[in-house]
Amino acid sequence: MTERLRILLADDHALVLEGLRSLLDAQPDMQVVGAVADGAQVMELLRTHRPDVVVLDLEMGTMSGLACLERIRAEKIPVRVLVLSAYGDGTSMRAALDGGADGYALKTDPPRHTVDAIRQVHLGQIVFPQAAKRWLLGKTTASDPRQPTEREGSVLALLAEGTSNAEIARRLRVSENTVKFHLQNLYMKLSVGNRTEAVAVYLRERAPRR
Repeated sequence: MTERLRILLADDHALVLEGLRSLLDAQPDMQVVGAVADGAQVMELLRTHRPDVVVLDLEMGTMSGLACLERIRAEKIPVRVLVLSAYGDGTSMRAALDGGADGYALKTDPPRHTVDAIRQVHLGQIVFPQAAKRWLLGKTTASDPRQPTEREGSVLALLAEGTSNAEIARRLRVSENTVKFHLQNLYMKLSVGNRTEAVAVYLRERAPRR
């Protein structure tokens, strides 16, 4: 039998916690190992239970979700983080992405979306609501949505220099997950599957015309 995903829930609304626990425990591949209402408790249970994914609300008790996320990343705890929030604005989503979140889901979306998002972030994908991507990506330099944005162009140029995700993040002053988010969108726009293919497209487009 395949080992189930171990999930820690953090939300200061009891009804949300209980609803999420029931939803996720009903999944054959998931197991809720803890449910807490405060960010400080999250840090304790992370060390005790070592979950695969933390589902984290932005607004909680004495330590906010963003503050908790900052500590998780600062302490280099190996866990995926999915922010689950009622806030669907670009500022909140960008703050979560820049803070190192692996994904962002909305409480107003159907429960199935949250379940799918948990599975996706566990697999290493960066997941954000489709409608929010225009806020996260910024405006394109052309009317064609398939064209890379200015920030994506910067990421691609650094990629072509052989720069690692960590170095790209440092030079652009963003999180590594922000870099991963831009790379995912670049791969989709360029119809490629990896860094090497993306760089090949980039170099081909800039080759002198004969």
